Amino acid sequence: MADKTAKLIFDDKEIELPMMSPTAGPDVIDISKLYAQGNVFTYDPGFTSTAACDSTITYIDGGKGELLHRGYPIDQLAKDSHYLEVCYLLLYGELPSAAQLEDFESRVTNHTMIHEQMMFLFRGFRRDAHPMAIMNGVVGAMSAFYHDSTDISDPWQREVASIRMIAKMPTIAAMAYKFTIGQPFVYPRNDLDYASNFLRMCFSVPCEDYQVNPILSRAMDRIFTLHADHEQNASTSTVRLASSSGANPFACIAAGIACLWGPAHGGANQACLEMLREIGTVDRIPEFIARAKDKNDPFRLMGFGHRVYKNFDPRAKVLKQSADEVLDLLGVEDNAVLQVAKELEKQALADPYFAEKKLFPNVDFYSGIILEAMGFPTSMFTPIFALSRTVGWISQWKEMIADPKMKIGRPRQLYQGETLRNYVDIEKR
Repeated sequence: MADKTAKLIFDDKEIELPMMSPTAGPDVIDISKLYAQGNVFTYDPGFTSTAACDSTITYIDGGKGELLHRGYPIDQLAKDSHYLEVCYLLLYGELPSAAQLEDFESRVTNHTMIHEQMMFLFRGFRRDAHPMAIMNGVVGAMSAFYHDSTDISDPWQREVASIRMIAKMPTIAAMAYKFTIGQPFVYPRNDLDYASNFLRMCFSVPCEDYQVNPILSRAMDRIFTLHADHEQNASTSTVRLASSSGANPFACIAAGIACLWGPAHGGANQACLEMLREIGTVDRIPEFIARAKDKNDPFRLMGFGHRVYKNFDPRAKVLKQSADEVLDLLGVEDNAVLQVAKELEKQALADPYFAEKKLFPNVDFYSGIILEAMGFPTSMFTPIFALSRTVGWISQWKEMIADPKMKIGRPRQLYQGETLRNYVDIEKR
């Protein structure tokens, strides 16, 4: 709560504003009563200096390169934990006991199938539809199939909706992929772990057996874990804004998927791979590095640097290890894109310019490399991001619904348009 105040002076007014201190991060000036007391708004495009909520889920210190989930560093979670355990942590606030984890994993595993009538939804899309378009439509339609978990005032229905979305999102993403490549859907199997199940649904076919490689499964699980939540980013804020109206959980998550689809957000790893393809061959890397250094050239290296992290992306450190393991397993000799990626990483890390600017490879760089090596097309990169982030969106949604201070989101504006004008008949214009 407020333990000190800030003073705002303008015109002939002086307003005291309460200040709040978080457990970590900078102090916050409470301006919620500013309009009522001073008849003024604040102006903050992109809300980059505005806290719209209080939260106990995720904390980021961009200067230190620190990402904590419920206080636990992401590198520890990615190294020693696994995705469903991190899901439990995000949803319930604490790491589970062995019995709690077994129960949670069982509930998720036994809800991975989707309603059979939802198959008709997929057939309604064009074969060349983007998988994100399919996911957005199908997830939004879940409220038409699961009426028993749309009442947000019922804690049990909120719980059921949460488990359903975490469980079914890999199935929906895999089916979106299979549909776009013209292969039959593969149903989930309860004897496989979360990541292995997803890989099997994506890459197996009915005519032969498919064995999931444990190195690929571990790398996939790490990608899920490292993308599980990232504080109040654009898609998470979209989910919160949608939920502030009382919308059902499936509609709120569909809104998050729509926002994530933007190339400035979830499409960053896809943009990174497209850049690697543009470079084409290893011998052209110096040319593109020179362009990245040129202030007069709009080109920039995708997958390097981060808007939040002004140091090394903590998620990238973990994923680099998985990228090395996957590339060692699958090889890069026959893949020009992966050859370019490995050499670009080497040259950029050795260049003082990038070190001075703190333009280190980020999580999008390494996740793109891994997904490319696994055989995913770039169109599937953002759907995989969406299924990873679902638990973060749900955790934020549940936190907001339970907050007694919740009110419908209503940003203000700095109006720069015309003032009052009288209508003019068309003959006189």
